[in-house]
Parts: sequence; structure tokens; C-alpha cells
Amino acid sequence: LQLARPDVECKPNRTKLPTCTEREREGEGEREGEREMDMAMCVTMLLAMAALSGGQELSSKECENLGFTGLALCSDCKTFAEYVKDQELVSDCLKCCVEDSDDSMSKVTYAGALLEVCMRKLVFYPEIVGFIEEEKDKFPSVKVQYSFNSPPKMIMLDDNGEHAETIRIDNWKREHILQFLRGKLKSASS
Repeated sequence: LQLARPDVECKPNRTKLPTCTEREREGEGEREGEREMDMAMCVTMLLAMAALSGGQELSSKECENLGFTGLALCSDCKTFAEYVKDQELVSDCLKCCVEDSDDSMSKVTYAGALLEVCMRKLVFYPEIVGFIEEEKDKFPSVKVQYSFNSPPKMIMLDDNGEHAETIRIDNWKREHILQFLRGKLKSASS
């Protein structure tokens, strides 16, 4: 007997009509096992890429030039890899990310910050305007710098006044900016 699927072989059963369900289930189980193996291999490759790229971290400026700015978490890069099949792009993301459980990064504080934004584009960012007009004075170590065509970003400064980290804040709410500065500025956390 042959059914619609030629890859499944059926033998007649003496008491019933021929059934293929047991064979089909075995085939489905094998295919599911293959899918699980493929998924495991993919996860292993991603973890290997993360481990290999861990030693090749890029500077904040290099990451910004590649288009990876802000507090990108490595888990975001892994999600990114599911949608973008360009391994070089994923590798760059992994070089610019911060591990999700990196407690040492959460304890880093800065001496000051520059809030850089384009004055012409400021109208599109009411939350940032609200921060500048009503909250900025609470943070004396934060200066506003207007730069033509610059997306809104927070440039964190070390003790020497040098740029230590750049974080894009395009979609941040005012309370997110406040919370971030309270946690990251030495004068605000003291």
C-alpha cells in the first residue's frame, strides 16, 4: 500500500485498515530532533562568537561610527542575529555590547556629562526639551552642547573632562534621563 506520502512506508494490519501514524510519528520525531540540533548549533555558534569577540571590544567612538551607540546589551545582539543574517554586522554588535549581568559597568560613575543635540531637531524631542528647561539645573556637572545635525546623546566625561562614553537618548523619557544621571554622575550619587 502507498499513501500520499511516498517517504512513509505502511504495512497492512490484519485487524484494521493500514495505518502509518507510528511511522509518521517516528519521522516527525527525527525531524524535530534535527531542528533541535540545528538550534543548539546556532546558539553554540552565537556564544562562541560572543566569547571570541569579548577580547576585541571596540572603543566608544568606533562603535558609534559603526552605528552601535548607547547601552547595547549583548542579549540585544543575539536577538539582532535572529533577524539579520550578516555575521560581520552581528560580530560588530557583539564587540560593542555590554554583558547583561555586568555589575561592574553599572557601578561606573562619571565626573560630568554633555547633553549634545541639534537645536533645529530639538522640537522633535519634547522629553529632552522638558529635561533641559526644568531639570538640568539639578545637575551642575551636565552641560548642554548644541551641535548641528547631531542626534540627542549624552557624552559622559571622566575626571579629566575627556569623553568616556557616548549614549544615544533619542527615545528616552525625562524620568529615564533623570534616573540615569542620578546613577551615573558622581556629584548626583554622593
